[in-house]
Amino acid sequence: MDTTSNSTASTMAGRFRGFLPVIVDVETGGFESERDALLEIAVVPVAMEPSGFLVPQPAVAANVEPFPGANIDPRSLEITGIDPDHPFRGALPERQALDHVFNTVREAVKAAGCQRAVLVGHNAAFDLAFLNAAVRRVGHKRNPFHPFSCFDTATLGGLAYGQTVLSKAVLAAGLAFDTREAHSAIYDAERTAELFCEIVNRWRRLELAEREQTAPVIA
Repeated sequence: MDTTSNSTASTMAGRFRGFLPVIVDVETGGFESERDALLEIAVVPVAMEPSGFLVPQPAVAANVEPFPGANIDPRSLEITGIDPDHPFRGALPERQALDHVFNTVREAVKAAGCQRAVLVGHNAAFDLAFLNAAVRRVGHKRNPFHPFSCFDTATLGGLAYGQTVLSKAVLAAGLAFDTREAHSAIYDAERTAELFCEIVNRWRRLELAEREQTAPVIA
């Protein structure tokens, strides 16, 4: 009988049952995924080192044009600092923005030997709702993400460090967080990726230490 647990698996596919964790962060025009605009999206795949520890990969991001009829709450723009009409924003229509990030995700899934991506987010249900709403609007048929499963670093941060706010959880993990850069999809995705990897790696370190303590001594 194989007694190796998933948490000590030596491949990404083995560690997460064929799923590749991909961090996603979105910036939006409000809180209602069906009516409020998707304005930014960033993804950060993770990879596994030969030692079994996770490391974030380079982020891929896109600024997104509000879909026709989209609602944009000015209070949301005050928080994010996004100007949807800025001439140098280089925003893409939703379909092109999704294609841009999905291509990277599919390549990472294939390289990791996984079957599908699973979204990792801070308050992940929010990011997944906006992602799925955009997929439905454009009729995208090649969404690499699982449609409802996700990993939430707010929950994981509360478990590991007693902190559910992203900035506080990141700092509690011993990582850096610049509040002046917050509420940018790419910055928040990169910090969330670091937090997720640190939590998973912390668990692995604990398991490896436990394994060493319980290993039989050969005289």
